[in-house]
Amino acid sequence: MKAKTKLIQDKALEEGPLEHLFPCSTSKILDFLCVFKKYDYSISDIAKNAGITFKTALNEIRKLESQGVLVNSRDVGKAKMYQLNPDSAQAQSINKLALDLAFKRLKVK
Repeated sequence: MKAKTKLIQDKALEEGPLEHLFPCSTSKILDFLCVFKKYDYSISDIAKNAGITFKTALNEIRKLESQGVLVNSRDVGKAKMYQLNPDSAQAQSINKLALDLAFKRLKVK
C-alpha cells in the first residue's frame, strides 16, 4: 500500500498544478507557460516541454490565442513565438490560479 501511495505522490509532483486539477493538453500548455512566463516559445518548444504532440499544441494554442489568453509575441523566421498575454485579465487569473494551486500542493505534501 505504501508503494502505491509513493507512486501516486511521485506522479502528482511531475504534473503541473493545472494539469493535476484539469488533466488535459490545454492545462499542460498553460502550466508550462505560467512557470516560464518571462519568455516566449515556439509551438515546437511548447509541445516538447508540455509533453504533447505538435499538432495538439497547434490546435490548443490557436484556441487560447483566439480567446486572448496567449499572444503571438513575435516571429523568428517561420516560427511564431507565443506567451501568456500580459494584457489579458483571463491570462492573469489563470496564472494566479496556477500559483495558488502549486502553493497549496506544496503545503499538503
